[in-house]
Amino acid sequence: MAQKGVQLDRETFSCSICLDLLKDPVTTPCGHSYCKNCIQSFWDGEDEKRSHSCPQCRQTFTPRPVLLKNTMLAALVEELKKTGLQAAPADHCYAGPEDVGCDVCTGRKLKAFKSCVQCVASYCEKHLQPHHDAAPLKKHKLVEPSQKLQENMCSRHDEVMKMFCRTDQQCICYLCSVEEHKGHDTVTAAAERTERQRELEGSRLNIQPRIQDGEKDVKLLQQEVKVINRSADRAVEDSEKMFTQLIRLMQKRSSDVKQQLRSQQESEVSRVKELQEKLEQEITELKRKDADLKQLAHTEDHNQFLHNYPSLSPLSESTLSSSINIPLRYFEEVTAAVSQVTDELQDVLREKWTNISQTGTEVDVSLSAEPKTRAGFLKYSRDITLDPNTAFRQLLLSEGGRKVTAMSHQSYSRHRDRFTGWYQVLSRESLTGRSYWEVERSGGGVCVAVAYKNISRAGRGLECGFGHNDKSWALDCYNNRYTFYHNNVHTPVSGPVSSRLGVYLDHRAGVLSFYSVSDTMTLLHRVHHTFSQPLYAGVSLHYPPGDTAEFCKLK
Repeated sequence: MAQKGVQLDRETFSCSICLDLLKDPVTTPCGHSYCKNCIQSFWDGEDEKRSHSCPQCRQTFTPRPVLLKNTMLAALVEELKKTGLQAAPADHCYAGPEDVGCDVCTGRKLKAFKSCVQCVASYCEKHLQPHHDAAPLKKHKLVEPSQKLQENMCSRHDEVMKMFCRTDQQCICYLCSVEEHKGHDTVTAAAERTERQRELEGSRLNIQPRIQDGEKDVKLLQQEVKVINRSADRAVEDSEKMFTQLIRLMQKRSSDVKQQLRSQQESEVSRVKELQEKLEQEITELKRKDADLKQLAHTEDHNQFLHNYPSLSPLSESTLSSSINIPLRYFEEVTAAVSQVTDELQDVLREKWTNISQTGTEVDVSLSAEPKTRAGFLKYSRDITLDPNTAFRQLLLSEGGRKVTAMSHQSYSRHRDRFTGWYQVLSRESLTGRSYWEVERSGGGVCVAVAYKNISRAGRGLECGFGHNDKSWALDCYNNRYTFYHNNVHTPVSGPVSSRLGVYLDHRAGVLSFYSVSDTMTLLHRVHHTFSQPLYAGVSLHYPPGDTAEFCKLK
């Protein structure tokens, strides 16, 4: 009970900010007491707010109160200090099961503030003080609290391992270096760290471009999200308007649809009759012309024939027949029309909108038409460059990264993205949205492809080859024959052979098309697929030396 009373006194006379016994205690207008420096520092941080609060009860004061010394508390605290008692640390200052405890503290240990590599011990803030004060200890290396300090000790000699054996690639102590590791290539751990640090920095330099590429891809995906959101919002708004207009239109037309149909009938009949009259006039003129020609054709006198022939005007082309377009079932009965519209609306609501809720890409299949002309494709042209980190070692890339040539072994550095068993290379750029590019080929065989970034790279397994797995799609042109590959399924493709191939990708709509490009564009093969990741353009060569493929720079 007496101990409990002492503990109560400790808590009562402790500052709630620093959790230590009050030093130069002052009292706020609300009655709470703090160390003078603690509450002043606290309020200094609130000066910008123009009002100040009590850290305990949160009562605010404007302007900043003048603090007065609490003489009674000051006297009581001095009495507590004379008894040798100090404020008990808060529970969060003690080391828990997952924390590193102070090796000097007795009883319940405080959390370690630092660990000393030389001392192989951890210290709380109080017991760390000698390392700040004593000159020999100031040279010790302090690190963040660690429970693995014993791993720095040699299990054989119980010495700190300050050496590194490069021969055996392990940390050792000085005695190890003159005994079982004698004659080995040994350096100080600090020297080895410096060397490894340089290697680490080199690795980081290699990583940075990949991070930048990844961040670019993330930005593209973020832009894609914005496009999707805008498109969805616009589609919802437009569909609501259209449905509302459709309902209003059906209600309005239910009473006067017959009259409107008759009016339209009269207008169309008048138009057709006018065309009919003009056409009949043209037929009459043609018959007259035919009679003149027939008469001239039967003229027996050659000179008379030649004399009259130039006087006949040349036959003009008809300007009417091309404008005549007779639609099938131009008019339908009202009940049939309403029935058809109803059936179509039910189909849309039952099927199409269900598909849209499952796969957003199908919206673009119906709304995003594929271009019909090369000029239309060029609106979506992408500047494709090849990534040397993916190129097979017997492929030579041009300086600009557009052209790849089958050559002898190249001195590429090791890279986890490199294809090691297939004569393949991928683009630097990831492809989302709409993209179009063209590849100029020469030689015996070139394969034009797209692939996910996570396609396998090592070895000659089918999981690495373009078109032989579910992560890539490829059109192969070999000996002037086309074959499409996906998931190791081969599909023969017919079409005009050209040295230039065009590839069109609508990622959102799930459309991938290959074209033969010459004076005209001819569709060779089209794929519909829900692409789950960004794609990368790629080419593969069949390796007769000198075979090339070049990504064209499109205007």
